[in-house]
Amino acid sequence: MTDHPSAALTAAAHPDAARAADFIARWSGVAASELSTAQSFVRELCELLGVPVPHPTPELDYMFERPITFRHGDGSSSPGRIDCYRRGAFVLEAKKLRASADTRRFDDALLRARAQAEGYARALEPAELAAGGRPPFLLVVDVGQVIELYAEFTRSGATYTPFPDPRSHRIALADLALAEVRDTLRRIWLDPLGLDPARASARVTREVAAQLAELARSLEASGHAPQLVAAYLTRCLFSMFAEDVGLLPGAGEGGQGGQGAQGGQGDQGGFVTLLKRHRDDPVTLQRMLAALWADMDRGGFSVALAQTVLRFNGKLFKGAADDAYSLPLNRAQVDLLLAAARANWREVEPAIFGALLERALDPAERHALGAHYTPRAYVERLVLPTVMEPLRREWADAQAAALLLAHEAAELDGRPRDAKMDAARAELRRFHHRLCTLRVLDPACGSGNFLYVTLEHLKRLEGEVLNQLAALGETQNKLALEGETVTPQQLLGLEVNARAAALAELVLWIGYLQWHIRTRGDRAVAEPVVHDYGNIVCRDAVLAWSAQRPLLDAQGQPRTRWDGRTYTAHPATGEPVPDPAAQVPQWAYDQPRPADWPQADYIVGNPPFIGAAAMRAALGDGYVDALRSVWPDMPESADFVMYWWHAAARKVAAGQARRFGFITTNSLRQTFNRRVVQSALNADLHLVYAIPDHPWVDSASGAAVRIAMTVTAPGAGEGRLQTVIAETPGEHGEMTVQLREQTGLIHADLTVGPNLLSAQPLRADLGLSNRGVQLFGAGFIVTPEQAAALRPTPALPTSGEGATTHLPRRGDVGKERPTPALPTSGEGANTASLAPPPPRGGGWEGEIVRPYRNGRDLTDAPRGVLVIDLFGLDAEQVRSRYPAIYQWLLERVKPERDQNQRATYRDNWWIFGEPRRELRKQLAGLPRYIATVETAKHRTFQFLDASILPDNKLIAIALDDAFYLGVLSSSTHVTWALAQGSTLEDRPVYVKTRCFETFPFPDADTGLTPALRQRIAERSEAIDAHRKQVLAAHPGALTLTALYNVLDALRAGRALTPKERTVHQLGLVAVLAELHAELDAAVLAAYGWSDLAAPPRPLSTCGEGRAGEVGDAVAPQSATLILLTRLLALNHARAAEEAAGTVRWLRPAFQHPQTNPVRPTQATLGMGVVGAHPIGTANPARSPEPPAQPWPSTLPEQMRAVADLLAASAQPLDLEALTSRFKGRGPWKKSLPRILETLEALGRARREGQGWRG
Repeated sequence: MTDHPSAALTAAAHPDAARAADFIARWSGVAASELSTAQSFVRELCELLGVPVPHPTPELDYMFERPITFRHGDGSSSPGRIDCYRRGAFVLEAKKLRASADTRRFDDALLRARAQAEGYARALEPAELAAGGRPPFLLVVDVGQVIELYAEFTRSGATYTPFPDPRSHRIALADLALAEVRDTLRRIWLDPLGLDPARASARVTREVAAQLAELARSLEASGHAPQLVAAYLTRCLFSMFAEDVGLLPGAGEGGQGGQGAQGGQGDQGGFVTLLKRHRDDPVTLQRMLAALWADMDRGGFSVALAQTVLRFNGKLFKGAADDAYSLPLNRAQVDLLLAAARANWREVEPAIFGALLERALDPAERHALGAHYTPRAYVERLVLPTVMEPLRREWADAQAAALLLAHEAAELDGRPRDAKMDAARAELRRFHHRLCTLRVLDPACGSGNFLYVTLEHLKRLEGEVLNQLAALGETQNKLALEGETVTPQQLLGLEVNARAAALAELVLWIGYLQWHIRTRGDRAVAEPVVHDYGNIVCRDAVLAWSAQRPLLDAQGQPRTRWDGRTYTAHPATGEPVPDPAAQVPQWAYDQPRPADWPQADYIVGNPPFIGAAAMRAALGDGYVDALRSVWPDMPESADFVMYWWHAAARKVAAGQARRFGFITTNSLRQTFNRRVVQSALNADLHLVYAIPDHPWVDSASGAAVRIAMTVTAPGAGEGRLQTVIAETPGEHGEMTVQLREQTGLIHADLTVGPNLLSAQPLRADLGLSNRGVQLFGAGFIVTPEQAAALRPTPALPTSGEGATTHLPRRGDVGKERPTPALPTSGEGANTASLAPPPPRGGGWEGEIVRPYRNGRDLTDAPRGVLVIDLFGLDAEQVRSRYPAIYQWLLERVKPERDQNQRATYRDNWWIFGEPRRELRKQLAGLPRYIATVETAKHRTFQFLDASILPDNKLIAIALDDAFYLGVLSSSTHVTWALAQGSTLEDRPVYVKTRCFETFPFPDADTGLTPALRQRIAERSEAIDAHRKQVLAAHPGALTLTALYNVLDALRAGRALTPKERTVHQLGLVAVLAELHAELDAAVLAAYGWSDLAAPPRPLSTCGEGRAGEVGDAVAPQSATLILLTRLLALNHARAAEEAAGTVRWLRPAFQHPQTNPVRPTQATLGMGVVGAHPIGTANPARSPEPPAQPWPSTLPEQMRAVADLLAASAQPLDLEALTSRFKGRGPWKKSLPRILETLEALGRARREGQGWRG
């Protein structure tokens, strides 16, 4: 499509009333079939709206009868056609109801049309979704009668819901006479996402929060405590909302019953009138507001307004006797309050209001007010699969049961007919009762955004239920807040922050009243307006205790810790160091126990993100010790959020909740967190939905983070795995994401495909990889100039006993030596001609001060820094031998270490926090070693000189044989590493225990020959040398990241930008690509898998290299999936070998010097080359027919059972096959045809030949 939304909106002229009237007259009462009228209706509607008319194009982007293909589980497909489709906008399905005098029947043809349209939207090809995304709208057209609107703005495959709400989503033909109705339809064509109500309300909400933040800052500057300011402003803003929605009358006006103000006319309301009237008299204003709020609490006549006000009740207006109930304001502060009051509070978005207001009212977080916020669509992406999708399945079953009974009633007369209709309505009422009594818990609810979004979706579903009841003749009484309706009482929250808990309650009530007034009007609001249900509780969600007391040290004094935020300038250096005066108390917790949660059907939320390593600093020793003591089955290295995950999993496993869904950091897939997930899966739970890596916004700071979403349910089963494949920055920093979906068994590492978690650590790989040193003090890092100034005088010897002759000379410090030629094959190649490590004798260059590299030094421009390494020396030795060094660290490292809670870090402050003793042993005697950046966009490996000390963000692999560098650098290992590793933000993480220690290297059993070993070594040496040469030749223009960015672009066939062309030219990237291609081919040959040779995939791929994520149009047995399956099989074979006593050591002289290993061949193993033939070519054994299940007793359950059976079957099922899957007494078989017809009418079943598909 070429028409641009903004341009088209400008150009489109509004049709006049006469044209609209002609259109309505021409189409009123049309009773022809859909094929002869639908397209004419849509064409003329487009002309009326002034939008382009559908036209056939090769892109299939805007046309009638757009072809669509449904893919089935057995590999077959069936065709379909969308009545009208516009890319990125809508799916339109037109149906014409048969003329019928029976007004008590369901609009079954419209229900069928809606279901068909939603099925078409879900069946759109991945390429089409990539081009325009899932359409946000469905249009269901009853030609000449009505247009129904449904929307789904997350565009993630969730259920489309009535737009804007269930009471006003139908546009009657006569409504087209209204200009605003035509404008809405025009925007669906030209700017559909602009109709997302969250977008407009987000703007209003941000403005209001900014104004309140300024006022809060001013009030605090006047001497009022932040908590009192927050309570006062909360009362103010609810008053603004109440007058804008008509719940608070104007001052001195003649309104009745407390409802007189006009929504959005803040200047006319009673609250605003008081502000204006007493703007220059702060004492009177203070008293009048206090009186108004006291009147709002109890209801009745208000002297402040000279009007009767509703009884609002709740917690908000309690405490009128307190001195700080109403604060004195000066004129400037009144003006700020007036500015906030002028906003249209009807449009405030509760889904983000709480988070922004929390920032506005919290002095510590106010600086982040302008930062990003969590978009509503992100919240919905978790709420829908956790809460709404199972409820909508129940609703579909109840709806189907009611439809069947209504159709049966249409065939009867008199009392039997009425009884049947009563039964149909009863099915819907039963579901409505369930909807109004279920409970949803957020055990870390913050300011309530998850609870509010859940509440709104529950209200939307309730509206659909009430519409269907009305269609069956049910009359509804006036909605009462304590009647049979969805209310905030059903939304439960736990929150440790008192301010956030109060805001959560406020957000729920504002959202509830917004929805209520929007759909039913202000006259239907019952008193009290707000209830104190006690549904939001301020307390800890994972730890309970009987008493909290100060934690004492050995001398009986209260223990404190640094607050983790406050710094001061060092008196000597002027550099920031932790402020020793900024201390917070440490607490002990008596009789600790796991905190209990209120009973709930569904659990959903976003628990706090605190990593395991940061828990003591953030929460205190006493809390962490108590927490871990009461949750003994939790790994100590698990993140804080996993305690919520584990507690919720126990609830679901025990049958105390139906399912739960949480936001966690995307480190969920890392080893210790993953163990918690695996434990739940072992306890008969399964993941029904997951996104492994998704952008997110921290609610307090506004910082961009990466998260995972998981939804868990009881029993075994498959789930939907969605992967982010594209991210587009939005207007306010949020990321609009494009998702690709797979269905299958989701493993604990959030993958679908071969279960890579079953890969075993191999003894052959152990003891060779380690993370680099972790300093715990930036003062250890020095420049060459600083190192020279710290050098002791006279200089220590550089030769003789105690010297470090294998290290660089003084002038070479900070430079890397050329890599010496080494043997590349054969036993002993790793250690030949290597001198033993020198003793720790106090040498300066290379011993005390060493070249130092971190991840950025390798991927970007090297800093050329050194590091002070005092491992092996005590403090007295350092002070006597290197006094300048001692003072340097005393002033720059010790102040930070003094605040560390770990005694070993605090007491041994002159040594790295983690000096890596094992790594030093592993590297001893090697002239070089392999390194990779732990977290990096591109997974690359390179040799580093042994003089270089690696940082904690590097993984050092103690191998100097170029053969191993070649295997690790190949696409074979990179694919394994991407699938086994984790991610940080959007970058792959090389987890050595999963990526390296489980990796099966090629050997004689797989087809490795001396010639192949030599070729792999030569290619890896060539790659390593090529990169180092071009980077050294162009230090300011090239980086390793830039080289591989261009290499990825070449592999993807993308045109290079001018900057990339420069990198390509200077870095000789085509040569690098050719070397990698030759290496990849050689490594595949070494495994005997040359049948998998294919164009290499980008090394930077994070999600796409994971198991089962094999591209949109690739067959399940893709090269990547087959490769991972074969590597997993080889891992299992090697593990079995090792269990039998045969280990293929990589460095036998170091790993197991007393053993001379035997390398078995194919013959001795009794197996062929692993994976010599593509896996999956043999015909699998036919699965036995599942046992017959009991025929359900209720009609909704029968609908569900048949629909599930059809959906689970790879083949169409005829009546005989369906009958064989059930057992039971009675005439249940006779009801199957009617059930199938009903499911077909609702789009949940489709005829295919003599059978049915789901």
